[in-house]
Amino acid sequence: MRATSRKTMIETIGLESVPKEQQNTPWYRFAIIQIAIAANAGNFLVPALAVLEGGLSFWAGVISTCIGALLGFLCVSYLSLPGARLGIPAQYSIRTMLGVQGTRYLSSPIRSITSLYWFSVQTIGGTYVIQQLILRISGRELPFLLFSIPLSILMVVIAIIGFDAVKKATTYFLPLLLLGEGTMLYLYFTTNEGIGSWLTLSPAPIEISWPSFFFFSSLAFVQYVSGVSASADMTRYAKTPSHGFWGLLVGNGIGFFITAFIGCASAYLFQDINPYVSSSNQTQSPIFISIITLTAIVSMVSINISNAYTGGYSLLNTFSRLSRVQSAVLFGGVGVLLSGFPELVTEAESYISMLGGLIIPISAVITSDYLIVKRLYLNDRALSQLTKTSSINPWAMIYIIVGGVVYFSLPDEWSPGFLTFLVIFITYPIVMKNKTWGD
Repeated sequence: MRATSRKTMIETIGLESVPKEQQNTPWYRFAIIQIAIAANAGNFLVPALAVLEGGLSFWAGVISTCIGALLGFLCVSYLSLPGARLGIPAQYSIRTMLGVQGTRYLSSPIRSITSLYWFSVQTIGGTYVIQQLILRISGRELPFLLFSIPLSILMVVIAIIGFDAVKKATTYFLPLLLLGEGTMLYLYFTTNEGIGSWLTLSPAPIEISWPSFFFFSSLAFVQYVSGVSASADMTRYAKTPSHGFWGLLVGNGIGFFITAFIGCASAYLFQDINPYVSSSNQTQSPIFISIITLTAIVSMVSINISNAYTGGYSLLNTFSRLSRVQSAVLFGGVGVLLSGFPELVTEAESYISMLGGLIIPISAVITSDYLIVKRLYLNDRALSQLTKTSSINPWAMIYIIVGGVVYFSLPDEWSPGFLTFLVIFITYPIVMKNKTWGD
């Protein structure tokens, strides 16, 4: 009896459709998940840089990055619909757009590597923050591996258990995250020394440098639109497609507004890109510092549960003979290993940035294909591509390659990610008109 209950605790559904009776998650549970994973060290970066390097005022930085992020989240929500309608994971549904081989050997490996990279970066970055905050409380610098390995194992275990564990964990985490974020804002806006004061921030004019405004808006868009290749992994458990769509959009929108507000405030008031550090520097209270430290830990755990969960499905789509649990364990094992060697991630940063030359074109192709070419509907002919093991969309492959060349040819100040996405999104449907593939 115990063995049976233990087995049912762990999600075993792989690439096959989720049974209808398990598609029962309402929109607000998805919103809770997205709000819980929003405020982390990686997501604070673009809003903070919009103020520090872009020269935008506080409100201009918030508005700029929120506009870009919301456009990205809109695409993410639309690409969640195949998962909600068919009960299948994201990379499996993308077979209808790129073909089985295009997805298994290009899209899914790149998504897996990207998820691994962010899993490691979030763990390593969060561990450094925890080290510094504990140093302030205790005066002792504890070993890096003492935090990174146990935390990464915990996150992988939750992801292995499955969606139900992800849903419950983020629901439990949310009150603490909101308490921590409220504590940071309280410290920002009640500090009366120097420039750190709500009295300084509240009347701050919206000074807009339009080139910077559009540049950082496009950076936020590019950062989040890549989620189109993973959003259906969650919404395959949605009560209805509308519940999945609106749950993701509302949760992502609220979560990012909080993130942008805190990130821009940290940059504007204290010239620091890390709100956990800047807020803890404003107090000597062990209680406040402990809350901020715990918030940093929980925010890292929340985002990395999502990275590990979706990364496992990307791996499963490439190695279809594995079970869901086996692919999650394999992904988690590599993630834990990388999280113990921060220098590997540092050295890999330039290599991963090169993957952006494929991530953005792939995201643009599948978004354009589903929204415009397929008009938000996968017909019988499209669905037949799911199991055609030798199928490939040659037009998509050409666009991804050409898009990569365009991405690396454009200067940074032109926002190559956004421009590449826009060009592909507009022209791909024109090329695909009356064309078929996979017969």
